[in-house]
Amino acid sequence: MRTLYIDCAMGAAGDMLTAALLELCPEPEKFVAEFNALGIPGVVMQAEPSVKCGITGTHVSVTVNGQAEESHDHTHTHDHGHSHDHAEEHAHTHEHAHTHEHEHSHEHEHSHEHEHSHEHEHDHGHTHHHSSLHDIEHIVRGHLSLPAKVQDDVMAVYTLIAEAESHAHGVPVTEIHFHEVGTMDAIADITAVCLLMDRLAPDQVVVSPVHVGSGQVRCAHGILPVPAPATAFILKDVPIYGGSIRGELCTPTGAALLKHFATRFGSMPVMKTQAIGYGMGKKDFEAANCVRVLLGETEDTGDTVYELCCNVDDMTGEAVGFAMERLLDAGALDVYTIPIGMKKSRPGILIGVLCRAAQKEAVVQTLFKHTTTIGIREQQLRRHVLNRRTETLDTPWGPVGCKISSGYGVTRRKYEYEDLTRIARQEEISLAEAAARLDQLA
Repeated sequence: MRTLYIDCAMGAAGDMLTAALLELCPEPEKFVAEFNALGIPGVVMQAEPSVKCGITGTHVSVTVNGQAEESHDHTHTHDHGHSHDHAEEHAHTHEHAHTHEHEHSHEHEHSHEHEHSHEHEHDHGHTHHHSSLHDIEHIVRGHLSLPAKVQDDVMAVYTLIAEAESHAHGVPVTEIHFHEVGTMDAIADITAVCLLMDRLAPDQVVVSPVHVGSGQVRCAHGILPVPAPATAFILKDVPIYGGSIRGELCTPTGAALLKHFATRFGSMPVMKTQAIGYGMGKKDFEAANCVRVLLGETEDTGDTVYELCCNVDDMTGEAVGFAMERLLDAGALDVYTIPIGMKKSRPGILIGVLCRAAQKEAVVQTLFKHTTTIGIREQQLRRHVLNRRTETLDTPWGPVGCKISSGYGVTRRKYEYEDLTRIARQEEISLAEAAARLDQLA
């Protein structure tokens, strides 16, 4: 099984994850060039070598309209003034005044990620443009040439951050807005990681317990504990720990990316390592300030999943279909229905959901919200799966995605349905004929 292990001994931030994953790419310079060609407004990414404690890795920086993010006024959270992440640090509500004076002792993403012990003073008396979650979705889905899955991943990560902000500040998600410069910066971080994860296509992602730092952060509204409220909310049900390093090591963007992509959190599995990447922060510590990623193969192709089931007899087919869509959005691996007979000879439906431990709570909440059930059954299952990877084939009809599954003495290839239908329509042939033509090229 193709396994990605993420070592968060020094926390995690979006740019550090980007840099670490970039080192796993066969052609990192090509990826950076393609990323800059996406057209995220004003954004330019740069990658350069960086050395921490004698270890060489990569540091990634992003400029917006030619300026590093730290040169802009960048704190608009309406509940706390420390600037520890480009998604949260630009959030605010309409009721909040935009004048902050704060000092903080941690490092920030990109040009100043994880900078411990420095001060910033900002006066926000001038006008800025801000973006809501809806505006961000318009940019991601309407203006960036990204695969549909990557778009979904980006918005899922952003939604985690917005929901954490909403909970921390006690306001609806619709009132959470992001500063324009920080929005572009955060979109760059999140999009880069989601694109890299899509290209690396690991079958599972194992994340170490997350070092969040320790101490407190002073802001204009008082002193807050580390991890900050939004980060703490995102990392619910995730193993975290503090340490001797004073300051905030894990940012909300880093936390949300880990939460979204992690298959599970725990120790490094037994694996044959094929590639190692180091994503460096900017500040130097006694410990190497980096996120380390290891890509390799694990022999055990089984994993543990949960099966959640409920019976309903008073839902329409349309309502059941909508509930299935929402369950998949909540992180379910699979959703299925079985016709059953229930009490009083009523025909009913068994709704079954497979999910991993990290998504179980969200799936339970979604089942109760979108079905009429009053009870859910749960059991833990061990399943065996084939190793899976995705390749892109260059063909006379354009790029074609192909899913390859192997293991237990078998190998299977399956072309992406959307690509097959495109070729079938273009050539006026059947799907089977389109697949046969692709087979001849493989």
